Order: sequence, then C-alpha cells, then structure tokens
Amino acid sequence: LGTVEQPIFSTRAHVFQIDPNTKKNWVPTSKHAVTVSYFYDSTRNVYRIISLDGSKAIINSTITPNMTFTKTSQKFGQWADSRANTVYGLGFSSEHHLSKFAEKFQEFKEAARLAKEKSQEKMELTSTPSQESAGGDIQSPLTPESINGTDDERTTPEVTQNSEPRAEPTQNALPFTHSSTISKHWEAELATLKGNNAKLTAALLESTANVKQWKQQLAAYQEEAERLHKRVTELECVSSQANAVHTHKTELNQTIQELESTLKKKEEEIERLKQEIDNARELQAQRDALTQKLQEVEIRNKDLEGQLSDLEQRLEKSQNEQEAFRNNLKTLLEILDGKIFELTELRDNLAKLIECS
Repeated sequence: LGTVEQPIFSTRAHVFQIDPNTKKNWVPTSKHAVTVSYFYDSTRNVYRIISLDGSKAIINSTITPNMTFTKTSQKFGQWADSRANTVYGLGFSSEHHLSKFAEKFQEFKEAARLAKEKSQEKMELTSTPSQESAGGDIQSPLTPESINGTDDERTTPEVTQNSEPRAEPTQNALPFTHSSTISKHWEAELATLKGNNAKLTAALLESTANVKQWKQQLAAYQEEAERLHKRVTELECVSSQANAVHTHKTELNQTIQELESTLKKKEEEIERLKQEIDNARELQAQRDALTQKLQEVEIRNKDLEGQLSDLEQRLEKSQNEQEAFRNNLKTLLEILDGKIFELTELRDNLAKLIECS
C-alpha cells in the first residue's frame, strides 16, 4: 500500500459471512477477534474495509453510497456488499465499539458519495466522452503489517478476544396463565411466528438493499441502451461507411438485446422480492391477530379466576356454617341424652314406689 493507501481507523471484532446456500445462517470466518480497518486510497479516492486473519484477507469491501450498516443487536452489525455477493457481520466486545464503527461507516459512506459526485462533475465537463473504468474492483496487494498499521496511524480500542458476539437478538418471554390450555397453545404459535418474523426481517433488510442497488443498475442500463440507440441512428446516416456501419449496428443490436435481457431478469427479481415483502407483512398481520387473541384469552382467564375465587369463598363460608350447625346439633343431642337419662331414673323411682305401695 505504501503512501497510497493507509489505515484511518481500526478496531477488533469477530468476523462472519452469510451462508451462501441458506442466506440465513452466519458462518464465522475468524476463530478469534481480528483487526478490522478502514482504508483510504488517495489515488482512486475510495474507502475500503479490510481485515486479515493471518495472511488471508477475510474482508475486502469497497464502501459505496448505496451501502447501509445495520445494527441487529447491542454488539452485532452487518452490511451487504453486492460486488462480493455476500453479507458481512461483525461481533464486537461492547456496544461502544459497535457504535464507533457504525459512525465511521456513515462518515466514510458520505465521503464516498461526495467523491462520486465530484467525479461525475469532472466527467461532464470533459469534452471527449469516455467510458467508465472497470478497474474499480482491482485491489492493491495487502500485508498484515499494512492492515494493522503503526501505533500512530491507527486508533485500535482494547477488545477482549474471548468475547463472543450475538448474531440474533434475545427475545423476552411473555407471561401466560397456566390455568388455561388455550393460552399455552397461542403461546407456542406466537413464539413460532416471532422466530419467523425475525428471520424475515433480516431477509427483508437484505432484499431492500439489493433492490435499491438493482434499481440504480437498471437506470444505468437504460441510459446505456438509449445511448446505443442514438449511436445506431448516427451510424445509419453515414452512407460512405455502409458495410462498417452495418457490422457495428449488428454488434450494437446484440448488445442492446443482452441489456434488455438483463433488464428483464432484474425486473423479475424485483417482483419476487416484492412478493416476499408482501408475505412478510401478512405474517406480521397474523402475529398481531394472535397477540390480540392471546390478550382476550388472558382477560377471560382473569375473569374465570375471579369467579373461581368467589366460589371458593362461598364454599368456605358454607362449610363454616355446616360446621357450626354440627356443633349445635351435637350440643342438643348431649342435652337430650341427659334429659332421657333423668326420665329413666324418674320412671324407675315411680316403679319402685308402686311396688312398695
């Protein structure tokens, strides 16, 4: 890199990439926390995010105005790189380090946007038309020393390497009434929908970023197609070079057909992404409906618990009254037994008096 490209900010984090097969799960690309640096190339006026694990480059992402860095949890963030056809994820040791990295990402993204606008203004002022260089993706060779930089060139915060990032946000459990079987059923349904909703939200964020970039590509393709059509018209007006014009026209028509085919594929992809977004909204509506039903069930359970408590109080009062009645009856029986005993003695005494007389 030499004096052309230098690190302007560095930190340490665990590096992940999205699984290219499932597009859902994260795959770790570093066994421990590694240095992640922002670089600025003064010759090409571009910003890049670069990270090395030993001698292997696990991140080499050029920042463009279309990119968006998203915080998915307190210590985890991600961004999509269409050129690398992947999504990068970084797990930090603290929320402060994540916020600092996100601030730098936004700062350098804005700088990249201003640099692109200045470049376009210079191209418009140039009298000779020129095609855009395709060498923007060519990266200069890297070494671990150039990534890490010197102590004066970088600002690397202290990070504990044993800290593990959390790629998925934790979910709070809802309080449910155990007295109702129905509420347990809705609880399971709601938990499943929340899991699906979290996955769809991540896919939706990625799809939204891709849609924006594809729209810009579509606009560029349309402008190129219009330019080619105008060029064909100009060539047709030149009669002295009929054969050359015919050959060039054939090549241009073939290029236009390829561009139109590419446009059609991109439009189909956009329609598919719109369908996925609609499905995600339907699942969100279903989750809201289940939440409403669960709240109604909880209210009904509370009413039933109130009725049950009232019945228990009434039953306890009735039992107390029955116990008092039993005690009174027992006392009455004891008095009756005493009276019967007295009458028996009186009868015996009367019988003795009759016999004596």
